Amino acid sequence: MINWMKYRWLYLVISGTVILSGIFSLLKWGLKYGVDFTGGTLIEYKFQDGKKQTFKYSPMGEEELEKIRLDFKNQKAEEVRFENVGPSIGPELVKKTITAIVISAVGILLWVSLRFKSFKFGLSAVLGMLHDSLVLIGSFSLLGHFLGVEVDFLFVTALLTILSFSVHDTIVNYDRIREIKKKVGGEFYDIANEATSETMVRSLNNSFTIIFMLLALILLGGETIKWFAVALLIGTVSGTYSSPFVSVAILVTWDRIGKRLKKV
Repeated sequence: MINWMKYRWLYLVISGTVILSGIFSLLKWGLKYGVDFTGGTLIEYKFQDGKKQTFKYSPMGEEELEKIRLDFKNQKAEEVRFENVGPSIGPELVKKTITAIVISAVGILLWVSLRFKSFKFGLSAVLGMLHDSLVLIGSFSLLGHFLGVEVDFLFVTALLTILSFSVHDTIVNYDRIREIKKKVGGEFYDIANEATSETMVRSLNNSFTIIFMLLALILLGGETIKWFAVALLIGTVSGTYSSPFVSVAILVTWDRIGKRLKKV
């Protein structure tokens, strides 16, 4: 059996480094907001070679808009999508997203704590969930600065979606820990190692099926959903990693520290 928890401090250092890099990026550069947040006009054109491209503009008058449309018409480009987004949507969406994350975190904390009869399990699951959220937000801050990637409605959808994926994988690990503890017993450190070994292959197989699908969407899905798929990909990889190497690692570390404090 592989001693996964032997390197738990390394896992936590890796996670901390990634999260701190994202926080630094957020504080220094922030997020690059799309028209969903700032307001403006979004137009997608299809050119004669079959290529589609989306153009985003700040709020403009009718005359300026018609001039842009005429320029593309002269290039034999076909308008396939047009959206006008009001700037008032941005603050409302941010507020609802934060509220949704807070409600999810509290609900998961209470449910997991009751299900596994331990506050430690609930808090560790929530920390793993927040880990994935911070990784995704920080990653898009860096992508926004270096590649000009914007966050929009689809990014918010991806952010909320990966929360459920992360917690689902964590619950599978927790269930296996509980089963081994009831049947065999022993040190929590050894139980966590055995549970991680037994669930690792299942977790990886499940994640790879999702990853392959998302890679196909990134490569073939077009510009409209490309960064949505990238966000889901980052969240999937982070969620697969955080379930055993963050949530379970925190549990083991908590258990070890608690035992040392009792001896003092």
